[in-house]
Parts: sequence; C-alpha cells; structure tokens
Amino acid sequence: MLATPVSSLTTSDLPYRVRRSDRARRVRVSVDAQLGVEVVLPRRSPESAAAAAVVELRPWIERRLAEGRQVRAALAARGATVPYLGTALALRPEPGRKRAHRRDDVLLVPAGEDDARSALERWYRRAARAEITPRLDAAAAALGVGYSSLTIRNQRTRWGSCSAAGAMSFNWRLLLAQAPVLDYVVWHEACHLRVMDHSPSFWSLVREHCPDCDDHRRWLRSLGSTLVL
Repeated sequence: MLATPVSSLTTSDLPYRVRRSDRARRVRVSVDAQLGVEVVLPRRSPESAAAAAVVELRPWIERRLAEGRQVRAALAARGATVPYLGTALALRPEPGRKRAHRRDDVLLVPAGEDDARSALERWYRRAARAEITPRLDAAAAALGVGYSSLTIRNQRTRWGSCSAAGAMSFNWRLLLAQAPVLDYVVWHEACHLRVMDHSPSFWSLVREHCPDCDDHRRWLRSLGSTLVL
C-alpha cells in the first residue's frame, strides 16, 4: 500500500488531514478548495511532524484558503454566465453540440458539464489568440521591436512570458479579467522585448505605455485566482 489516510487533526483551530505515503521523502502540505488542508508524511515520520509543518506554513495555508473562498464566491456570483473582458456571457447548453459558439452575448455550449467545460476552454483559447494578436502587434510596433512566435497556454502561476528569442506566451484565462488587465499583461511582456529584466528602466518603459500598470498588477496578485471557469 503506497498511501493511506490515517487521521484528521487540528492545530491552533486549523483542521487538516494526515496521509502516510511510502513514496514521500519529505513532509508535504497541500491546500485544496474542496478537500481542505492535507499533510503527506513519509511512512516513518512522527505525527508531530505534520503539526510542525502546519504551524510553520500557516500564513501560506491561510492565504490559499482565502483564495479558495474568493474563487468559490466569484463562481457563485456568476450564476449561469462566464466573464469575457468585462462582459458577462450567458451560457446556453444545447444537446448534441460539440463546440462552444458565441452569439451576441450568449455562449452556446454542449449540454454535459464536463463537455461544456472542455468546449469553453477551447473557445477561450481561440478567442485569446484573436484578442492578443492585434494588441501584441500594436505594442511591438510602438516599441519598434518584433517577436518570433505567440503561444496561448494555461500556466498555473504565470500570466505571460517572453523568451530571449522573442517567443511570446500568454495565459488564456486573462480573458476572464477586465480588458485593461489583459492590455497591461500584453504591454508588460512586449516591454521585455526591449528590456529582459525587471529593472527600474523596464518598469519605467511599462508605465510609459500603461500608466495604470501598478493597479492591474495588484489586482492580479489579489484576485488572479478567481480567473477560472
């Protein structure tokens, strides 16, 4: 047996589960919006190691739990809609449909929940390329630079990236935010085509083209976790 849940415990009013694992080489702590806090212990580690890990990581755990509450509240507030650059698109399930399709402010989606989610992500990926390409082209032209490629991804912790070779990458989930937030991320990455680090000269260049960049940056740090389907 590789992994066995053994107990549910509480440290300083913070409940958590302990799971023993033969594969674990160190203590690991995870936070899930549905399952809560779980501590994975190597088979021979004392149970006190779980309590110590929770105490040490409590600030991080509480931030993750708060993010989970934000996400659940944001999803509940949407009802049967999804956000798109500041617009709420109503979801209309249709039996037999395979792809998502926008009709004015309505998104036609497959009837099954899993099929609808997959179709929605594919639709957002296509829409992200269509939204980001002209923005990136305009920013690159304004900066007098070029880029080599554009990729749409679903990174867990990054909204965009720019390689030294000019390969640009953006997270499709940015389309769940307001349009100015997407604009900021595009300018941020485009400015890296001129300045690859985050030096004062880089931020000066970003602020020249996106004066409200600090507000959008703070918004992403605070509420970026709510940009999910």
